[in-house]
Amino acid sequence: MEKYPGVFTGKKKDGTIYYRSSFTYKSKHISLGSYDTILQAKKAYEEATMLVNSDATILDYNNQIHTLLFAKWISIINFRDNGIYIKTPIYLRNKQFMYYFDRHDYYIFDVDDLFYYSEHTITRRGGHLFVNEYGMQVNIASRYGIMNHAVCGRDYEFVNGNTRDYRYSNIRIINRYYGVRQHEKNGNIYYTSRIHINGDYIIGYYDDEIIAAIAYNKAADYINTMGYNKSFRKNYIEEMSSSEYLSIYKDIKIPKNIQKYCRNM
Repeated sequence: MEKYPGVFTGKKKDGTIYYRSSFTYKSKHISLGSYDTILQAKKAYEEATMLVNSDATILDYNNQIHTLLFAKWISIINFRDNGIYIKTPIYLRNKQFMYYFDRHDYYIFDVDDLFYYSEHTITRRGGHLFVNEYGMQVNIASRYGIMNHAVCGRDYEFVNGNTRDYRYSNIRIINRYYGVRQHEKNGNIYYTSRIHINGDYIIGYYDDEIIAAIAYNKAADYINTMGYNKSFRKNYIEEMSSSEYLSIYKDIKIPKNIQKYCRNM
């Protein structure tokens, strides 16, 4: 069988022959993948060599023509242009980078997140972005202070309107605590604390979102002590000492309608 540069033969456990392709660029050995035929492996090597010796761009990729996977195409072009090889489909631009799914399908991140996303592959499901952390699927929104079940436009917003721009400066958290919503009336900001039992119950209205968050915690504790079997998510108040927290917690009153509901459960 004719030999080609960068192409190597492999054998699966069942004895099936396959072909591996790789090449070396800037003293780095880069695997290009495994293929069923020697001609596919040869073409992958030729494409990789073409990429590093041309001005081909991300937009030049065509699934029906190219043998290399799109993610590998991005990795090689980024290495060629920016001098850093990244296994995930990332392309660096100044102080930000694009994480690509397709030629026109990408998300923007701060360069501060480069190490994280170079080690974690993003997947999409149901309009959300996930990475694998210790065998668990984790929504990346949590990295930016966005709570589970938060609603875009109500609990957080993308400042420039681009919902694919995950730079920290572009994400503004409106409601950062469970059960707390921010409102504005006549130029004044206030916060509603509410809890869901059998429908939503208002706990109170507050000038401070931290007090509103503590009110939610106390209502959740009260409902559980009254025998309601539900695991409420609790708010963690990072910037407050335990004594300050307890002082506010003691002063919060549980509304009569919540007390009545719990007594009648």
